[in-house]
Amino acid sequence: METALTRLAGVRHPIVQTGMGWVAGPRLVSAAANAGALGILASATMTLDQLRDAIREVRSRTGAPFGVNLRADAGDAPDRVRILLEEGVRVVSFALAPSPGLIAELKAAGVVVIPSVGARRHAEKVAAWGADAVLVQGGEGGGHTGEVATSVLLPQVVDAVRIPVVAAGGFFDGRGLAAALAYGAAGVAMGTRFLLTSDSTVPDAVKGRYLSATVRDVTVTRAVDGLPHRMLRTDLVAALERSGRIRAFAHAVRRAAGFRRLSGLTWRQLVRDGLALRHGKELSWSQVLLAANTPMLLKSAMVDGRTDLGVMAAGQVAGVIDDLPSCAELVERIMQEAEEVLGVLAGLRAVR
Repeated sequence: METALTRLAGVRHPIVQTGMGWVAGPRLVSAAANAGALGILASATMTLDQLRDAIREVRSRTGAPFGVNLRADAGDAPDRVRILLEEGVRVVSFALAPSPGLIAELKAAGVVVIPSVGARRHAEKVAAWGADAVLVQGGEGGGHTGEVATSVLLPQVVDAVRIPVVAAGGFFDGRGLAAALAYGAAGVAMGTRFLLTSDSTVPDAVKGRYLSATVRDVTVTRAVDGLPHRMLRTDLVAALERSGRIRAFAHAVRRAAGFRRLSGLTWRQLVRDGLALRHGKELSWSQVLLAANTPMLLKSAMVDGRTDLGVMAAGQVAGVIDDLPSCAELVERIMQEAEEVLGVLAGLRAVR
């Protein structure tokens, strides 16, 4: 199935595996790429050396195109960009809008730039700056999310920009891909669905927690970092929502200390990164620290398997997923189902 996304990224299928911290590592990314999707390596939780090693490991596992996700506001973003250029990465995605200068630098080197946005005005902005495509996530998506559903946000963005639009938030099967294409999208991006594959390195106990979740077990909370964050309800989430300011601050300091040791960041850098995530919001110091060390909270669950202590980002689709296919099986199933649905729709049009 050829779309503007497949032509732009050089992949076989209009499906993107999103860059999830601690989840989208070399094994998952290469498996997604080998299946014909666009695999995206999550770099925010890696040191510079780890990023270079991860890129090389992906390349040793696949000859297919893949991308890397960056935090545009990270203090070492220029160093990360340099590594991507040196290693010949073909696609770069961003969780936050990159600057016009950064977009220009990447495009001058032949890199495809795909920022992620959650509002029409943001899509218009990055399109005007020269982005090659835009990934738009509706409120159903996991992690930091907005309030507008994909079915409302997606057509707004498609009508507003003249670059390929990738739809995210609420997608897990071929029917969703067909629906996104009908809205005018060039493909879909999925996080939770790829997390729940046999190629994902997330511990089995954590995958089991996701598989047993219902749609009611997926919640949006501001208790973690002051921003709307869609995740599974866990003991940690419940505790944070019950905590007063003093207890929340003490908890945040303990978590931040752990992440600082892991990442090598200074306290100054940690606070700076937390402040960068405020986006004009009035956050308490507890929330600033929690925002800065959210990667540590994710690691507790996604790497260490501590579902009682960690954050488990989840799209609403977690409540309707009940199996763990390989990436190859998943992509083949999605494409077959999408083609069947589109064929039925084409038949209906012919009858009319």
